[in-house]
Amino acid sequence: MDGVLALADRMARHSLSPDAQACVAGVAEAAGAVLEIMNRARDLENADGPGLTLTQAPRRLRELIDEIQDRWQERAALNGVTLLVAYDGDPEACALVDGPRLLQLFDGLIGEAVAGVRRGAVEASLKVSSHGETLHLEGRVRGGERDGGADLEEIEARYGLQTALGVTLGHRVLEAFGGDLRREANTGAGATVVFEFDAEPAPAAKEAHPEAADAQRTAHVLVVDDNATNRMVAQTLCEMFDCTSESADDGVEAVEAAQTGRFDLILMDIKMPRMDGVAATKAIRALSGRPGRVPIIALTANADPEDAAAYVSAGMNGVVEKPMKPENLLHALQQALAEAGAAEAA
Repeated sequence: MDGVLALADRMARHSLSPDAQACVAGVAEAAGAVLEIMNRARDLENADGPGLTLTQAPRRLRELIDEIQDRWQERAALNGVTLLVAYDGDPEACALVDGPRLLQLFDGLIGEAVAGVRRGAVEASLKVSSHGETLHLEGRVRGGERDGGADLEEIEARYGLQTALGVTLGHRVLEAFGGDLRREANTGAGATVVFEFDAEPAPAAKEAHPEAADAQRTAHVLVVDDNATNRMVAQTLCEMFDCTSESADDGVEAVEAAQTGRFDLILMDIKMPRMDGVAATKAIRALSGRPGRVPIIALTANADPEDAAAYVSAGMNGVVEKPMKPENLLHALQQALAEAGAAEAA
């Protein structure tokens, strides 16, 4: 689905008729919905097994509320619902939280509320207050059904699978945060769902200077993969990150291209005919000068710790798991290019 979204984005950039643009938009919307369902289902499976993984990082809470409004305003309007979003607290307050998981929590509650109201308004708010050395976060979502506690099958029957998974995942996220949830009846109709938890305050993350960010991201990339669709997806993502790219079909072509020394980074598939990614990497590392030092990132569906360690031992600088997620690829690109730049400077 990540690949479908990337290809749909690439198609949308071409000059298409209005009907064709509408078709591309429909494909992207459907793929996005399927991807969201798959991701939520996988997270719920992990929650029932090893548990949800939390990645804590400094997050400015006012910006998080702004993001909630951006991602829900249009969706709510399509359901005939007015979404009202509010933030109460220090606008510069920054907490050490898992921002994407907190968004999932709001997504579940807002999704249920929007589906339950149909018409009228849904209100979502976050109140942040200092309690000693911690920050107390209180989220509220007003609207939806007065009665709560419905199980996954009941919610799915009323609102659909996507909403049901979102609601259930939101509850699991709150459990992982160590928080509490309650449902308060509104005067008249509907209910307000309230959740609370404490978080550690954190200094605000420094914003990168735009010129420095551009310099870090811009690069000429060689994409090596025997699958044409995978090559197109990777090249589309590189384009999204302001990188130029060329492609090669296998390891033999990759080594030949690397010898020219015109690439800043190589994205290398592992399983390919003629010469696989590991053999190609070893051959490139045997080259003299800058071509032999080019950063190489493995693209593979086999990214468990043992496999990743083997790729690094073969001379690769990192691993990105397939299907590629844009944020994972961008992080790997930035890290590899930064390390290469530091090595060149040294």
